[in-house]
Amino acid sequence: MWSQLQPAPMRAAHVRASDVHLSFGGRPVLAGVDLVAAAGDRVAVVGENGRGKTSLLRVLAGDLPADRGEVRRAGSIGVADQQIPLGSGDTVGDLIDLELAAVRDVLARLERATDALAGSRPGADDAYATALAEAEALDAWDADRRVEVSLAALHAVDDRTRPLGTLSVGQRHRVRLACLLGAGHAVLLLDEPTNHLDAGGLAHLTERLRAHLGAVVLVSHDRALLADVATAVVDLDPSSDGRPRVYGGGYPAYLEARRAERARWESLHAEQVAERQRLADDLSAAQNRLQDGWRPAKGHGKHARATRAPGLVRAVHRRQEELAAHVVEVPPPPARFTMPELPEHHGAFLLRADRVTVTGRLARPVDLALGSGGRLVVTGPNGAGKSTLLAVLGGGLEPTAGTITRGRAVRVGRLGQESDPHGRRTATELYDEQLARSGVPGPGLDELGLLDGYDSRRPVAELSVGARRRLDLALVLASRPHVLLLDEPTNHLSAALVDELTTALGSTPAAVVIATHDRQLLRDTEFWPRLAL
Repeated sequence: MWSQLQPAPMRAAHVRASDVHLSFGGRPVLAGVDLVAAAGDRVAVVGENGRGKTSLLRVLAGDLPADRGEVRRAGSIGVADQQIPLGSGDTVGDLIDLELAAVRDVLARLERATDALAGSRPGADDAYATALAEAEALDAWDADRRVEVSLAALHAVDDRTRPLGTLSVGQRHRVRLACLLGAGHAVLLLDEPTNHLDAGGLAHLTERLRAHLGAVVLVSHDRALLADVATAVVDLDPSSDGRPRVYGGGYPAYLEARRAERARWESLHAEQVAERQRLADDLSAAQNRLQDGWRPAKGHGKHARATRAPGLVRAVHRRQEELAAHVVEVPPPPARFTMPELPEHHGAFLLRADRVTVTGRLARPVDLALGSGGRLVVTGPNGAGKSTLLAVLGGGLEPTAGTITRGRAVRVGRLGQESDPHGRRTATELYDEQLARSGVPGPGLDELGLLDGYDSRRPVAELSVGARRRLDLALVLASRPHVLLLDEPTNHLSAALVDELTTALGSTPAAVVIATHDRQLLRDTEFWPRLAL
């Protein structure tokens, strides 16, 4: 029914990838990806960090050529990636004009076609009809108003003379997202659009995506958004046969199917490993019997025992052949996140804030007290001071007024929203140093299940945004804190890891404070105490 109501160009909107392969430096990133998003489809791309989600969006947009495979597109494309395309000297108005370039272009062509039609120039009828159809498909006349509506809903800066260099990273991303939601593109390719959005902004984004008549391909860690808008899911995580999976029926159906497939994968791998171990044990037993038979005790029975040797040799050879023929065809399932055992502090209190304020950043005085095993969720719109409060609690920022008191020998670990630059040092080097500095034994980086062996040995500067976020989490845990302060902990993390982390946070003996807009995380922690700023 929807297709009958859509303009013709919107009905034709689609992006399609067939058997796409991509490698960086000889390392496979995408292997045999198939994806189809037509008008009315909202396809979510999920997977652990480093699986190529952002790379796939770049391939779909035409910014990155695939090594193999085919990509087809129809209709205008709007892209929200993790990089702002303008410099700090450009203005908000420049960014709006850039993102509305297709709208500006079609209106200019329509105006020229109108003049040509009025002048009865040859071909004017066709040019006018084409430009009018494209303008209607984009609803170009209303684009600036739609952008203004989205700027307000996302709490974005609407002063078009404002230099981008005076805006925070989050403010710039909100301006660009508002432009894309208002531009009327046939195809939207969105990479982590929920970063830097508060509850009102998330509600507006959800509404606009559900109302979008064209195609949407979405990469997001926001499980609530995926549940609310996705009509299909492409999973880039490793599978038992090494191929990406496509799931219909929306995000809840994907979760159920993935759990069932993971259980089958683990069962098949365990069976094959157990069978191989059985064959290895049989071979070892046969070799032991051969050794005993080949070296009879001195003085008697030499002939009787020696005659057994050929049969034992044949048994050993047969078992060697069986072991060689048995290949574990099912690869091992990927590691799950394992939360280290954080220390428990038995003092009366761990951390307390009394009438804390920070001029221009945290206006309302805050009082709070955390005991051992305490839990707290800090909520509030952008600019309310959530990150500022966590920075003050963590000792990274001095309050303008009020006091922060820590219990004796209490260690506080804070996960901020931005990664610190670490240059050419590797993730393992940084983690081992942090663990040694804490003075408390703990698991190695590989045991946490956060980074694979390849990323853990690479210079941090070469890691993806998601991998750096995982490293940041690992470094905080390596400090063996009694208090965990987590600022938007779900940013850039996969949905599977967020689920595992959320479960672990519920049972750790450390005190935990979370500042978040993530609606699913808020639902999962609904019984935790709240501090609304």
